[in-house]
Amino acid sequence: MKPEYLHAISNHMLVIGVGLGILALLLALFLKSRQAQIVALVVVLVSSAAAYPVLFLGQQAYKSVRGMADEPGQGWLDTHMERAETTIYIYYALLLVAGAALAVPKWKPKTAVPLALATLAFAAASMGVGGWISYAGGRVRHPEFRDGPPPAAVEPRHQHTLHE
Repeated sequence: MKPEYLHAISNHMLVIGVGLGILALLLALFLKSRQAQIVALVVVLVSSAAAYPVLFLGQQAYKSVRGMADEPGQGWLDTHMERAETTIYIYYALLLVAGAALAVPKWKPKTAVPLALATLAFAAASMGVGGWISYAGGRVRHPEFRDGPPPAAVEPRHQHTLHE
């Protein structure tokens, strides 16, 4: 399959998975159930692990999508890619915190709720970041979503066109 399609599919798995993980974690904390927390944390962990494939597939799709986009869409694509590459670390942090929230309470049970709350905070932050990234991504090939030109270009750290 083409990387642009795989990027779109895996992105939805990331966003929907983390969103469902947030809901499950909120419910688990409300119920004060460690078993429910574990299920919710696994959902968050597995979903946040999709962040790297989403980024990788987006980088692989960059050149072909850029060729399909109009000029404003190309600007939105550059913004989308820059945002994703700059903020991917929030997803890596979420992965680490969720992993810690699963593992550490086995040895230190009193850390379960604070680590679950930290996971919830990182998951909420990742959803905010994901929305910010997606805002630009949705405007690449959909002029009906554009409410203005893309933000001023940031000096690229590297050339995306090298990915083939």
